[in-house]
Amino acid sequence: MQQAAAPKVSFVSLGCPKALVDSERIITRLRAEGYELARKHAGADIVIVNTCGFLDSAKQESLSAIGEAMAENGKVIVTGCMGAEPEQIEAAYPGVLSITGPQQYESVLEAVHRALPPVHNPHLDLMPPQGVKLTPRHYAYLKISEGCNNRCSFCIIPKLRGDLVSRPAGEVLREAEKLVAAGVKELLVISQDTSAYGIDIKYAESPWRDRQVRARFFDLAKELGDLGAWVRLQYVYPYPHVDEVIGLMIEGKVLPYLDIPFQHASPEVLKAMKRPAAQEKTLARIKKWREQCPDLTLRSTFIVGFPGETDADFAYLLDWLEEAEIDRLGCFKYEPVAGAVSNTLGHAVPDEIKQERWNALMARQQKISARRLKRKVGTRQQVIVDEVGPTVAKGRSKADAPQIDGAVYLSSRRPLKVGEIVSARIERADQYDLHGSVAGF
Repeated sequence: MQQAAAPKVSFVSLGCPKALVDSERIITRLRAEGYELARKHAGADIVIVNTCGFLDSAKQESLSAIGEAMAENGKVIVTGCMGAEPEQIEAAYPGVLSITGPQQYESVLEAVHRALPPVHNPHLDLMPPQGVKLTPRHYAYLKISEGCNNRCSFCIIPKLRGDLVSRPAGEVLREAEKLVAAGVKELLVISQDTSAYGIDIKYAESPWRDRQVRARFFDLAKELGDLGAWVRLQYVYPYPHVDEVIGLMIEGKVLPYLDIPFQHASPEVLKAMKRPAAQEKTLARIKKWREQCPDLTLRSTFIVGFPGETDADFAYLLDWLEEAEIDRLGCFKYEPVAGAVSNTLGHAVPDEIKQERWNALMARQQKISARRLKRKVGTRQQVIVDEVGPTVAKGRSKADAPQIDGAVYLSSRRPLKVGEIVSARIERADQYDLHGSVAGF
């Protein structure tokens, strides 16, 4: 008897690493049910588009991706953050088969089953224990919670993804263990608010190996640090207990890297943004962290042109940056998002002033970054290799997260492999990247 052809699904994943993890979960389930992934929409039986709905520009990108899928294929299932408010999608593309919000894996699978029933062969369709990853084999995102309890005035994520829901620590650790066993060398710990992990479940204990582990930011980071991979903490709000994690960095349990989305420095703007965690003592805390852990790298994001931001507020932010010496920085010009409270604040900053402030902040940051990187010339750094070229390989030091931070360009006497961690001698630095040669393996 001839085996029926496996149904083919084409997949588009837009937005942040949290959405990428959602995509990985859906694809893992589909592959386990015998579906195959198609490289092109035209060669697929159906297309799934995982959308982003955070900013208007992201919504436009999502709508174009849906339009492209409709034009090239015609059978389209939409999920993700933009799906939480489906009216815009329905108006633009009434022919889509199904629209669901983020994390609604079962609804997406049901929609696929309705449009394209599975042809499953349990003897052939064996899944790797770690599931299907959309990142390179040597690093993976580890999502520890969904949703967010904060109500920042510019953000609609809680509206799209709901309140904080933390995963039990044992469940997170088992997933991490499988990833490391499958060859993952770097775990990127993510959520909407990583340092709030466990608050909703009152830091409940859960079994892990021969003991109970609390669902607490520090406890989880400590256990992850024992698995033998680099552990990078992202989206960390500066609550007081973050200070404890610096100790784990000194011990080498987790990478000396903190991604803290400060968003601004002016007390008036932070108040209007309704940012959580006391930020008035932030400079003193940063100073203390660096005294304790001199190798610490700080990454952050900032918004310029927030409603009501004055010249004085912006000057305050520039001075603050100079003192804080943030190593890695992303900056966004404020965009009004439909449904965000900040839209009602009034005192909109004109677009040309937003652009001027963005230019000034990035110019200032370029100098700070160049200054910070210059200090690394002559040092040895561990580097994880991301890409291998004919003469130069591209990798990242412990100070660099994939896709968003700088790179280390390496020359080597012997061919390097993707995912390998080498010791590199840093020979020169520019504004954002380091250059060096391999000094050990």
